[in-house]
Amino acid sequence: MTNTAPEMVILVDEHDNQLGLAEKMQAHKLGLLHRAFSVFIFRKYNNKLELLLQQRQQDKYHCGGLWTNTCCSHPRVGETVLQAGERRLYEEMGIRSKLQVLGAFKYRAEFSNGLVEHEYDYALFGKYNDELIQFNQAEVQGYKWVTLAQLQQDMLSHPQKFTPWLGGALAIILANLTLIQED
Repeated sequence: MTNTAPEMVILVDEHDNQLGLAEKMQAHKLGLLHRAFSVFIFRKYNNKLELLLQQRQQDKYHCGGLWTNTCCSHPRVGETVLQAGERRLYEEMGIRSKLQVLGAFKYRAEFSNGLVEHEYDYALFGKYNDELIQFNQAEVQGYKWVTLAQLQQDMLSHPQKFTPWLGGALAIILANLTLIQED
């Protein structure tokens, strides 16, 4: 028997205080502010720091086919942001990594299909040096490793190829590069 319970998101105020719960699609239809996270996985390759990007599966409920950070989602009730990030990283990318919180930001983005992302989004990071990545093809269309300089240049040249939250989360990453670069 499959679980048919609707997926819930945690509604929050402007300071991330929990206000209640809402069904995920309803929250996105109404633009309700809810807790989320964006995971950034790094590796050292040829003495360069590289970030793992994912291309969202084409049939995602929004931003299908766009490039974004390694993975992103929403914590479940009773789950910390770190627990949720580690769970979702494994579910989407097949990667196990200890994550750290670097900061959070709020953003709102409206999409042509009528959905609205209005999130209090935590930027998380971890490291992964294994060559093998077995991603979930229902969630992820593809992936690539890039340097931060390559990503920034591509985002300037082709902003339409990237999710609307990537810039805000990336700003937190860039502000914490010293911590990320530590071995």
